[in-house]
Amino acid sequence: MSRRNLLRGALGAVGLALGGSRTANAAGEGSRATVAPLGLPHESWRSLVSPEAYAVLFDEATERARSSAFDGEKRAGTYVCAACHLPLFESSAKFDSGTGWPSFFRPIEGHVATRRDFKLLLPRTEYHCARCGGHQGHVFDDGPPPTGLRYCNNGVALRFVPEGEPLPTLRP
Repeated sequence: MSRRNLLRGALGAVGLALGGSRTANAAGEGSRATVAPLGLPHESWRSLVSPEAYAVLFDEATERARSSAFDGEKRAGTYVCAACHLPLFESSAKFDSGTGWPSFFRPIEGHVATRRDFKLLLPRTEYHCARCGGHQGHVFDDGPPPTGLRYCNNGVALRFVPEGEPLPTLRP
C-alpha cells in the first residue's frame, strides 16, 4: 500500500469518527442516478476533452476560482457534461454563490451521482456525471431555497447550451 493510500485511509477513518455531515445526507450520500453509466475507462475520454477538462473530470482536479466564464453566465439554457454531453443543470437552478465557481441549487433529477470525499480531512460530498462518471464538483448545504444546497461546479467540466439551440448528441 502506498503512503498516499495509507494517508487517505487514515483521513477517511478520522472523517468517519467525526460523524457524517448534513451536506452528505441532504445531497443523498452515495446517491444512485437513473441514467445508465457507460462504464468506459477514463482514458477513453482524453482525446475528446481539453487537458484542463480531463484533469478535472477524470483526475478530480479543481479549476481556479473565478476562471470560468460560466460563473457569470446569465442566459437561459442547459449545462451539459463536457465529456459525454449529458444535461446536468438547467439555468433556472443557477445562482450567484459568490464563490467564483458556477453554482446550482438542483441538478436535473437522476443525472448526477454523489459519494463521500475525505481528501481534505473533513468529509465532503462530491458529485459526478451519472453517465460518464466525470467529476463535476462538490455539494454543500449553504445554498438558497428551495433545496438549501449548493452544487459548486468546475466550469471546465461543463458546456453551456443556450435556450433555443439543440443539445449536443450524447457521446460516445
